[in-house]
This record gives sequence, structure tokens and C-alpha cells, in this order.
Amino acid sequence: MSARASLLGIADLGADDVGRILDTAGRFGQVMDRDIKKVPTLRGRTVVNLFLEPSTRTSTSFELAAKRLSADVLSIKGTGTSMDKGETLKDTILTLEAYDPDVFVIRHPQVGACRLADGYTDASVVNAGDGTGEHPSQALLDLYTVQREVGPIKGLHVAIVGDVLHSRVARSGIRAFTLMGAKVTVVAPPTLVPRHLAEALGAEVSSDIRDIADADIVYVLRMQLERMGAGGFVPSLDEYARMYQVDHARLRPGQRVMHAGPVNRGVEISGALVDDPETLIEAQATNGVVVRMAVLYDVATGAAGGSAQGDAALEAA
Repeated sequence: MSARASLLGIADLGADDVGRILDTAGRFGQVMDRDIKKVPTLRGRTVVNLFLEPSTRTSTSFELAAKRLSADVLSIKGTGTSMDKGETLKDTILTLEAYDPDVFVIRHPQVGACRLADGYTDASVVNAGDGTGEHPSQALLDLYTVQREVGPIKGLHVAIVGDVLHSRVARSGIRAFTLMGAKVTVVAPPTLVPRHLAEALGAEVSSDIRDIADADIVYVLRMQLERMGAGGFVPSLDEYARMYQVDHARLRPGQRVMHAGPVNRGVEISGALVDDPETLIEAQATNGVVVRMAVLYDVATGAAGGSAQGDAALEAA
């Protein structure tokens, strides 16, 4: 990444970039163990959180991450803005640009919206989810969680189960785990797998839930009914649950389960498994703040270039 860095997708990162961000997250994690969890790292910087699609985990963790870095934070939700009156994303960005922000964190229902916004601002842009496109900060926190809770990522086998077709989490996750040396297998009904996924992203593809047996990590995806409409991607949710729901009976001892949330209990994953403390689901939510702190630090300070300013800012933490 350049001195004016944006994070629009995992392809913006190399393995060294990922390693740097995860190391930085670990250092911020030590700060979170203190009584006072706020550091001056981004004091005087402005972060605009522009969330034009519903979000709980990502929006709150980015807001808390920015505030713990001492940034000035402006959070804008999709309803109640001029976009309700027909204003374009371009004009919204140009209006907010007048406030001289340092970072835009954007969630948008359309693929490519964050890349479009990146062309109309001098600030860094972080993609917090663009439709069915990508969700790079989720992939980074997933890597961080596996690294801390399981061990080195290289050589692990990750099975991603469920609605891959509509999942930005899956697209970023496949790229990120593959980049860091893991084997990735996608397990889903053929109707929920994008065409040419294996060729495009290097993942193996299966329609047999029994193929999760060899995986170290079983990553369960939410059935994104709001994106499916009346498309008939599966005969019914009951049928999907019967064929693909991940529960204790389909796991072997030692496998770790992940889910980015929100969870549809009893559909893609059993309620009993969601509540099992051996899953990594709670750790994913916890780690979201420190990883997003690291992402904001990385883009706002030009840390990718090893700037003296960026190094000094991290040392202040």
C-alpha cells in the first residue's frame, strides 16, 4: 500500500502487509488489557464511518476502534441522510470531503462502491463491506483469531460452508487464507457457488457436507435471504438445514468453528453449536476492535511505507 493507503480488498495486500497488520493488532491487544484502553495514536485525525447498509458488529467495532485511537469520529447511517432524497454516493463523498477527513470507512449495498468513492476523496478508504463484493477487515480479524487461538495459518485446511454466492465474507476469506498458505475448500449447494470460483480464487469446491471432515477450521456462512429474493436458490430452509447445517454430529473432535454473524440459529448452524465455548465465534467478535484499530492505524499513518510518523505513532501506544 502507498503512503495514501486504502483497503478496498484483500488483493490490495501482500503476505507481508497482512503480517504487519496482525502484528500491530497484537500490540493494540496489549493496550486493551490496561485499565485505560485509549491511546493517542490518531489524535487530530478524523474518521468518517459511512454505513449505508445495516450493520451491528462492523459499525460498532470500527467506531470503537477509532475512538480508542483518539480520532475524531463522525458516524453516518443510511437512513436520515441526503441519499434518502436521491443524492449519489459521489456527491455525498464530495460533501463530506469538505470536512477534511483522513479516513472513510464505508459499507454499501453495491459491489464496487468503495472503489468508486476512493476516486473522489483524498482520504483513505476502508471497505467495510460492499454488497456481495468483499469485506477485507473481516478476513483480517479471522486470520488474527485463527493465529491466536489455533496456531500458524500456513498448512491449515479451512472449509467454508454455505451461501458463498452472496457472501463478501467468503470472497475476502478465501483470498486471505489462501494468501497466508492455507488450503480452502468451499462446501455448498451448486446453486450457492459462483461460477468459476475454483479457477478465480484457487479454492476446491464440493457439494458434499462430509468433505468438512478433514478441515481444521469449519467456517459457517449465513444464508443471506435478503439478497436471494425469490430466486429459488434452495428448495427450502428446512431442506438446506437438513443437508448442510453444521452441528456437533457433523464435526470431529478438535475442529474449530467460525461464523462472522449475524447467526441464523437452526439454519446454517445449530443453536447448541453457537453456544459451545469451543467455537471461535466469540473470539471473532472480541478481536474485531483491535484488528480494526490496526487497519485504521495502517491506512491513516502510511504504516505500509514504514514512515517515521507511523512508527512514532505506534510507539506512543
